[in-house]
Amino acid sequence: MPYKNIGDLPDSVREHLPKHAQEIYKEAFNSAEDQYGEEERAHRVAWSAVKNKYRKDERTGKWVSKES
Repeated sequence: MPYKNIGDLPDSVREHLPKHAQEIYKEAFNSAEDQYGEEERAHRVAWSAVKNKYRKDERTGKWVSKES
């Protein structure tokens, strides 16, 4: 099931990732699901895409851009 907007993303994504990371997740998920046709695999691909640009801060536990 492709996500039309970030408001449709799972709570675990919306509640923890910054808006830009949510957009990355949505686009990667939709592309992977279209390509592979497997929802679980699409979620793995989407998290991997987020982790390319963001990391979880060890001190605060929040997701932050790797560029900052």
